[in-house]
Amino acid sequence: MYESFYGLTGRPFQLNPDPSFYYGSRGHRRAMAYLEYGLHQNEGFIVITGEVGAGKTTMVRSLLQKLEQTKVVAAHLVSTQIDADDILRLVAASFGIPAKGVDKSDLLLALEAFLVSVTASGKRALLIVDEAQNLTPRAVEELRMLSNFQLEDHALLQSFLVGQPEFRDTMQSQHMSQLRQRVIATYHLGPMDADETRAYMEHRLKRVGWKGDPRIEPSAFAAIHVFTGGVPRKINTLCDRLLLAGFLTESHVITETNVEEVIREIREETPLSTAKSDAADARGAIREDFMSALGSFSAGGGAGLAGNPELLRQLADAAAGFQASRLEERISRLENTFAAVLALMQQGGVATPVPPVPSAKVSPLNADKRSAKGS
Repeated sequence: MYESFYGLTGRPFQLNPDPSFYYGSRGHRRAMAYLEYGLHQNEGFIVITGEVGAGKTTMVRSLLQKLEQTKVVAAHLVSTQIDADDILRLVAASFGIPAKGVDKSDLLLALEAFLVSVTASGKRALLIVDEAQNLTPRAVEELRMLSNFQLEDHALLQSFLVGQPEFRDTMQSQHMSQLRQRVIATYHLGPMDADETRAYMEHRLKRVGWKGDPRIEPSAFAAIHVFTGGVPRKINTLCDRLLLAGFLTESHVITETNVEEVIREIREETPLSTAKSDAADARGAIREDFMSALGSFSAGGGAGLAGNPELLRQLADAAAGFQASRLEERISRLENTFAAVLALMQQGGVATPVPPVPSAKVSPLNADKRSAKGS
């Protein structure tokens, strides 16, 4: 819609991962360097994690585009909630090995034979598993077992595991010690800062022929960064709406006011999500305040807590969890109420809008008191 109005050749802020739009922020360049280092090592695991929408998949697809097909045979697997046997079938299918109706032992033999043939031809086999947080521990263990395949002293398969932050918890579990020994590098991809956010936006706009129309004021760039936190997918969502709004109002300038108006619209569309986000922020604040209070207590003569940071951490987690459960229960009740109201409105043909859900507020002082009482 707005492309022709602004003289663009395409949508600069589409949500689908497109390697042609890859932007190398400092964090993305470092993550890419780890992946390239892994390729050079040709063994073990590289683990890259990042928040939802951090640009992990776009980065991986950019890497795949740069690989020399005469040297590397790569398979890109996007995982879902799958277990051990299914992961083997998906890996085999990703490499073009028939897996339907084949039992596990024959499947492993077929995989090993394929990997040996790849190595014998002077190439390397690379497996990239995206959305690795969806893997069960048994599935991760199967991937580790595949890394045991060797030809003389050469590893037959290298794996990159890319996922959301919760995959780090999986990696740290007591059952993953053997996998951790095979990990040669790990990196967490964080958000972009304000300068990178502006450079990211301009990079994507220039990819579709942007020549300054619309003009984006500096204060608008700053407002976009504050709202999105420098997360690429959030930036894309907001900026796509901004361009659409500019087209509808026939505006060739994007101001801070324009950004605030679109942000307000987005928040009005997702009141429950905002409430849940506030609850998560409150939980973090409670934990920090409780840690501080307990630390002061132990410094002031609480002998049972002094010098025991692990106990402090457990107590803080318990306090935060106690309050979070109440917040989550409240949000759940609000969601049920909204659903019931909407159902009644639809039955009666009423068009009255539902008011937004108020953000859940928690007093850190009261939280400390209730937590101490609950303990």
